[in-house]
Amino acid sequence: MHTFSALSALFEERFSQRHFPDHTATLYDPAQYILGLGGKRVRPAAVLMGNELFGDISEDAYQVATAIELFHNFSLIHDDIMDKAPLRRGMQTVHNRYGESTALLAGDVMLVVAYQYLQKTSPALLPSLLKLFNETAKGVCEGQQLDMDFERRATVTLDEYVGMITLKTSVLLAASMQMGAMLGGAGEGNQQHLYEFGKHLGIAFQVQDDYLDAFGDPAVFGKQPGGDILANKKTFLLIHTQETASPAQRQELDDLLAGNDPQKVEKMLSLYRACGVEAWAVALKEKYYTTAMQHLEDVAVLSGRKQPLAELAGYLLQRDK
Repeated sequence: MHTFSALSALFEERFSQRHFPDHTATLYDPAQYILGLGGKRVRPAAVLMGNELFGDISEDAYQVATAIELFHNFSLIHDDIMDKAPLRRGMQTVHNRYGESTALLAGDVMLVVAYQYLQKTSPALLPSLLKLFNETAKGVCEGQQLDMDFERRATVTLDEYVGMITLKTSVLLAASMQMGAMLGGAGEGNQQHLYEFGKHLGIAFQVQDDYLDAFGDPAVFGKQPGGDILANKKTFLLIHTQETASPAQRQELDDLLAGNDPQKVEKMLSLYRACGVEAWAVALKEKYYTTAMQHLEDVAVLSGRKQPLAELAGYLLQRDK
């Protein structure tokens, strides 16, 4: 059994080739550019881990992993356009460097190439893989639209936010796990447990991300806290504060959201603390982590084989175990 870092490195070795033709360079170079910005390759490694849980890693797993990573980067190109983001991993975003129209086309063609990699898999498995891939791709688009819809709303319930996060970020990790399990010959029950493991792990990761944006140590987190607060982003923390604030706290919260107070971050963090958000967020992350690990426990294979997946959960959620 390989560790996550070993599988990530194995995938990277094969993925670092050019995935696009040499002609029409003005289209394909921007697509290749974003792939060169790196990343942890968590989702493709999850495909390989899902496969290895049930058997030797097949050649098909590398094709599926490549398709998943291309789909992920296609979504990042389009996300960056929608967010008007100037930087991705400290480098210029595709639309910032090459223009919006080219970035849109580069994303589109990347999605097409993802399907070409999927096409290379075993004909016996292709229909099942395509069905899950397509459902997942639709879900990611729905999640992105909900995220934009929520920006225009004054309040969002916790359940609505969890639903949006599940679609926007978690289902791709979940599907990566399940597609790997399919390739390893897993039965329906085991596939479903692995899907739920990935899904709940993804939600726990988002709770952590929201928490670190507010309360993280800049030296560790790599950026100043409070970016979500300045952008008035709906987060787990803001939603819980809105739902638990007293009338006076709610008024202060509304004023901060509507205004441009130079001490907005500090005042919002004080409100978060007064509403007990820190401990609540830690407990919520733990709840989703525990559910994820229970699904992993319920996968019917020897527990020793699951160790790399348990380590991946610890790695993503900054845990010692």
